[in-house]
Amino acid sequence: MVSNASALGRNGVHDYLLVRASAIVLALYIVYLVGFFAISGELTWEIWTGFFSSAFTKVFTLLALFSVLIHAWIGMWQVLTDYIKPLAIRLVLQLAIVVALLVYVIYGFVVVWGV
Repeated sequence: MVSNASALGRNGVHDYLLVRASAIVLALYIVYLVGFFAISGELTWEIWTGFFSSAFTKVFTLLALFSVLIHAWIGMWQVLTDYIKPLAIRLVLQLAIVVALLVYVIYGFVVVWGV
């Protein structure tokens, strides 16, 4: 059995479940944000920082960021392995995507917990 070190899941079923679970988390997060905007009325800096000062919002935001990381990595890995055949180009693109996603999550962590 050959293993692919660049795949996030152990197999196709695992990747399928991770993508679906991350999509559910992202959908719930979007509903949470839309609900906040719907009930908050006029949005001020104080209301915005108060919303993100809540521990629940911080944890939910980080969970959403990790879900974006998982969802994007699996999706881009599938697209790159399907459409980019030269190995060197595919590996460079995969590395660039992984670095960008990790920077995104780390920066998001700093921003969320810096409030």
